[in-house]
Amino acid sequence: MTTGDAGFTILCEVEPATRPDLSRVRRQVVAFEGVTSSFLIPDNHLGRATVSSIAVAHEVALLGGRAVACVNSRDRNLLGFRRDLLTACAYGVSDFLFVRGDDPASGAARSGDLTVRRMIDETREFEGMQCRIGATVRAGQPIPEWKKSADFLLVQASFDVARLLAWRESVDYDGDLLAGVLVLASRKMANRLVETVTDIELPTELVDHLDDDPDAGVDFAVDMVRGLQNEITSGFAGAHLVPVGRYRQVADRLRA
Repeated sequence: MTTGDAGFTILCEVEPATRPDLSRVRRQVVAFEGVTSSFLIPDNHLGRATVSSIAVAHEVALLGGRAVACVNSRDRNLLGFRRDLLTACAYGVSDFLFVRGDDPASGAARSGDLTVRRMIDETREFEGMQCRIGATVRAGQPIPEWKKSADFLLVQASFDVARLLAWRESVDYDGDLLAGVLVLASRKMANRLVETVTDIELPTELVDHLDDDPDAGVDFAVDMVRGLQNEITSGFAGAHLVPVGRYRQVADRLRA
């Protein structure tokens, strides 16, 4: 991953391609020119089939960016994962985020024999693989010992810089920690987050403001990124920014 001002990384999550067309991904990468060149590529996001994160990461590299390919354990068995590692080697993709993945739709089953921990171990032992490996953690909770072997950790999105800084001081981790910053696009989105994400707290004032100002979530997220950037000595190496469909507005404000 590359860094921005004063060594602060902005890892921007792109909206995944759910059709065999990468033009929207390309537009997102171009929109963030001058803001960041690091992008996180989701993998079957929210249980929807998407173009392979490894293939999209390769496309981002052709555009001059640095991509982190997300790989979830939900949709793979061990053989399928080893296939993905071979593909990554062939494409020159070397940065990965390993996640469990959302639970599948009702009635569907997980693959069953693959976990994030197993993926980390397999990648470390994979012949010819030189890479950076990341995983996810929750703010406010201890970091599991086995996750501390990861090169970087993405912290679940939250909305309180002071709480994030206090939690960072309480945990021992030598790698790069990136705080999750999510753009709230609407009250509907906010309500859905509360229903589906455990232990997430949204500022009531921000949610109410979304009814009158659709850019309120953009402004809040940009202010949060800047707040974290100003606290670079606190131990956060950067922000994992999720602009959802508001990527142009977010990029313009960060550039300004």
